[in-house]
Amino acid sequence: MAEELKIIQKLDEMMDYADAALDQFPRTKKVSLGAKMQDQMDIMLTSCIRARKGYNTLAALKDFDVAIMVLQIYIRQAFRRGYLSPKKYEVWSSKVVEIGKMLGGWMKSVKPSRPGMGSRP
Repeated sequence: MAEELKIIQKLDEMMDYADAALDQFPRTKKVSLGAKMQDQMDIMLTSCIRARKGYNTLAALKDFDVAIMVLQIYIRQAFRRGYLSPKKYEVWSSKVVEIGKMLGGWMKSVKPSRPGMGSRP
């Protein structure tokens, strides 16, 4: 339970940082690439809350994982196109990686174990 609350807090912090970074995008890119990035962060938050509430937890976590991967690609594109400074790219990417690591731990804790696939006594 505490891990899920931490990940929501980290998501909130990342979204605050992203909001400030997206404000620096050129106007035309705010409504295209910026909007796509915002959509992925919304999917991440929604999936996290769905998983925490127990609504098809594993499927929600998988949706969360996919949204993280897509967001990472969009962040790289924004950096390559010059919409993000190297510092903003580094900070935002590190926040996403940290959330991804937390998500990986959460996914491992809820994955159903397969018979015969566990560790030996």
